Amino acid sequence: MDYEKGLVEVADGVHAYLQPDGGWGWSNAGLLVGNDASLLVDTLFDLHLTSEMLDAMTSVTASRPIGTVVNTHANGDHCYGNQLVAGPGRRVVTTEAAAAEMSAVPPSLLTALVNSDLGEVTNRYVQEAFGAFDFAGIEVPEPDETFAGELRLEVGGRPVELIEVGPAHTAGDLIVHLPDASTVFCGDILFIGGTPIIWEGPVANWVAACDRILALGCGVVVPGHGPLTDAAGVRDVRDYLVFVEEASRERHAAGLTAAEAVADLDLGRFGEWGEWERIAVNVRAVYREIDGGDLSPVELFGAMAALRYPG
Repeated sequence: MDYEKGLVEVADGVHAYLQPDGGWGWSNAGLLVGNDASLLVDTLFDLHLTSEMLDAMTSVTASRPIGTVVNTHANGDHCYGNQLVAGPGRRVVTTEAAAAEMSAVPPSLLTALVNSDLGEVTNRYVQEAFGAFDFAGIEVPEPDETFAGELRLEVGGRPVELIEVGPAHTAGDLIVHLPDASTVFCGDILFIGGTPIIWEGPVANWVAACDRILALGCGVVVPGHGPLTDAAGVRDVRDYLVFVEEASRERHAAGLTAAEAVADLDLGRFGEWGEWERIAVNVRAVYREIDGGDLSPVELFGAMAALRYPG
C-alpha cells in the first residue's frame, strides 16, 4: 500500500490517517466506524492539521459521528487537536498516566522551547523539527475518562480493547486493539522508517509492549509514525530497543559516559533510519535507568543536534 498523506481504509470500517514522512510531529491517527458512531484514535500536532483530518473524515463520520476519542499518549502530536473533538456528547479517553503527563507538559512548554535561544546548532535542529507547526491557540482539555491496565469499550456495536503498555515511550502509552478487524493502533510504540525515542522508559517495558503487539497476531498494524506495517516491522523496532539497551549497559559497565557511549556506537542498519540521532537520547535513557537523575529537554535536543550537525 502506498504511503501517502490522507485517509485510507485498512480494514472493514477501519481507517488510518497517515502523514508522511513520519518524522518529528508527523504522526498518524485512526478511525473506527460502527453502526451509528465512530471512535477517533489520536488528534494531530496543531489545530489546522487536526481540522484538515476531520474534514477528510466527514464523508464517513457525517452519519456515524465521532463519540469517543482515544489518545495513545500525551505527546502533543497525538493530542494537541483534542479541543476540536472534545465537548458534549463526546468522551476523551486515555490512561491515568497520560492524563497526568498532559497536565504536567502543556503546549506552552513546547512553544517556549521553539522560541528560546538555544545556540545556533540546537536552534537549527529544533526549528527543522517543529517549525512547520502552529501551536497558537492550543488548549488541551482534561480527558473525560481515564484508566489503568485495560479498558473494554463498545462503539457502534464494535468491540474496542485499550491496553496500557507504558511507561515506555512516554509515561502512559496505550495501544488500541480492534479484534473484529484484526487491527491494532500502536501509537508511538512503533516508529516505522524512523527511530524510536525513549522519553520515559524503562526499555524493558517497551520491548514487552512490542511482544504484546506481536501476540495479538493482527493483520493490520498502524504505527504512530510511518507507513502501515506488519509483524516484521514490530520485530525491527524490538530489535532496535534490545540493541540500544545491551550496547548502553555494556558501555556503562566499561566506565564510559553517556556521551562517550554514543560516540562509540556503530548503529549498523539502524543508522539508515530517519532521526537516527535520537540515539543520543536513547543511550541517556538507559544510563538514567541505571544511575537515576534526569536531563532537561534543552540538554536532550542539544545532544541530538550535536550529532546531526557535528562541528
